[in-house]
Amino acid sequence: MVILVIVINTLISLILLYAAWRMWQLKQQLAHIADKLTAYETCTHAVLDQAPENIYLSQQNIYNLRQKNQTLQTQIQQVRQILSLLLLGRQIWQRYFRRLELTSGKRTVAK
Repeated sequence: MVILVIVINTLISLILLYAAWRMWQLKQQLAHIADKLTAYETCTHAVLDQAPENIYLSQQNIYNLRQKNQTLQTQIQQVRQILSLLLLGRQIWQRYFRRLELTSGKRTVAK
């Protein structure tokens, strides 16, 4: 009878020892996960802490680029108008000289 009690107590002790060992492993894993989460939180905080300033600077840069783009669009429009006027002047010039050539009787020969 005493041997039966000793065997049962030994089995219970081994089961509890195994449970304690598994709990210790779980504690180690949880500590490792907690350390990783803390590191991720620190990195995220560092990035997000600067986010409002970065967004504001990006908005300013976009506004400045739009202003510059608007100025360039105006300049492009002016250059197009100048080119159109030059082409129109060239056409008028050519018509005027063609009429002069036809009225004077001179013909030019292309080489």
